[in-house]
Amino acid sequence: MTIFLRNRRAGAAATATALALASLAALAGTATPASASGRVTTAGPATTATALAPEPAAAPKPASPAASASPAPGDPAVPSALTLPRPTGPYATGRDTLFLTDHERTDPWVPAAGARRLLMSLHYPARPGSGGDPAPYMPEAEARLMLAQRGLDDPEWPGLVAATRTSSRTDARPAPGRFPLVLLSPGFGTPRATLTGLAEELASRGYVVATADHPYESTGTELPDGRVLTCAACDEVDAQPDEAGRRKVLAAVSAGRAADFSFLLDRLTGPRPAWRHARTIDARRVGMAGHSIGGNAAASTMAADRRVDAGVTMDGTFFDPVAARGLDGRPFLMLGTDPGHAPGAGDTSWDEGWARLDGFKRWLTVRDSGHFTFTDTPAIGEQLGIVDPAAPLSAARSTAITRAYVTAFFDRSLRGRPARLLDGPTPAHPEVLFQRP
Repeated sequence: MTIFLRNRRAGAAATATALALASLAALAGTATPASASGRVTTAGPATTATALAPEPAAAPKPASPAASASPAPGDPAVPSALTLPRPTGPYATGRDTLFLTDHERTDPWVPAAGARRLLMSLHYPARPGSGGDPAPYMPEAEARLMLAQRGLDDPEWPGLVAATRTSSRTDARPAPGRFPLVLLSPGFGTPRATLTGLAEELASRGYVVATADHPYESTGTELPDGRVLTCAACDEVDAQPDEAGRRKVLAAVSAGRAADFSFLLDRLTGPRPAWRHARTIDARRVGMAGHSIGGNAAASTMAADRRVDAGVTMDGTFFDPVAARGLDGRPFLMLGTDPGHAPGAGDTSWDEGWARLDGFKRWLTVRDSGHFTFTDTPAIGEQLGIVDPAAPLSAARSTAITRAYVTAFFDRSLRGRPARLLDGPTPAHPEVLFQRP
């Protein structure tokens, strides 16, 4: 696989950086993040930790910082600001952030840190014209660690990515009414911010969306006090002697996220909710979607918590298998790359999971897509001049397909609305293949 930086200076440094980018684009559902390191203070007692995430077996080694290309002065390929595609629904959107502690659980990856702590972004339908400034995308420290993991050490890029313009306003007043809740879980080693575009789209279409960061499972999670937690779970995967051991740890990641989301549901919909606008949530209608291991977590959460009515995996391997009993007739959508997640392809967990799903279900694959097609990565990468010939689907098509099918699925499953898009192929989305094994 070769990845090119469009309109960048040619030379050995640019080539090295391009090869390093393969560690991002080559990540498949079974892969784990490429190496990332950084000294940080954990939440434990005055300790420091350096997180080293494992590399995908087939991915090139990340380039050293010295090999990374920098933009030429005045390079027109370097944008002055990055933007996410605007949501298309009828509602304006607001965003809040919650930092919650589950005192009933010790953190599974760093027990010395004490109780499990979770950061969550809440996007919601808002009254037009209300609220303050646009919500920030992600902290610069998180952006720097995420880019370093992918071998991207351009000194300007962390600031650009962190300052990506979103469409949601802080302190916006909620729109009147009660709305279904959708939970979102990011990929392993990936910050929650990378699902912002999908969260904003769903909120603009009348959903409250709760996107969680799972501490010690991301390249970087910045706490409200400024401390940054890195990927201790990646260390655990990397320490395993074989593939079976790695898969066992990743299954524990998915099952642990199910416990995270059960706790978050308690705090959002229980008798003493933690969110100031919790009254806008209709707790009788709850869905969950996730990217990569977050998609596996959607199935794990449904198996563990009957309150979740429908689920979506976006290119996620079922390390924690779909429950043998099924999901009690609840609907589930599998949306992934083609051919990587086609029937009989490399990820046999989808064939096994499909056979166990016992409610309304769809298995869709997308031509020319890559593992990160279903996140903000295509939109941001395209603006930075990143081109991956192995995943040529444009950012515009990646965004349109992900939004259309995830929204249609939740409209059908949580609102009982017709969703003809899920009935079969359509000329509007020729890249989407309906698999019927």
